[in-house]
Amino acid sequence: PVAVVGPSDTVFRGTATATFFEGGWFQASNGKTSCSGRHAPSPEVKQVTFPVRCTNGLTGIGTATFENPRAGGGEILMRDGTRWRFIVGQNALLV
Repeated sequence: PVAVVGPSDTVFRGTATATFFEGGWFQASNGKTSCSGRHAPSPEVKQVTFPVRCTNGLTGIGTATFENPRAGGGEILMRDGTRWRFIVGQNALLV
């Protein structure tokens, strides 16, 4: 699971996957807007950056730090200057 917290504490919920050969991908929605991002494979790297695109036209760059292959979190800096937080893994269910 993944949870993304945007402006005004808007919560987006969705899924995240990661594979050794294909890298990682996430998709999250708040019911009106959907956002997604993909990063390249990086088995030895604990931190990755990736582009994020939302259906409402917003784009940004995410930075994720992984505690292990199934858990982590980070921040997305959107082009409009807003900073969004996200959590990947079981802790996302607590948001």
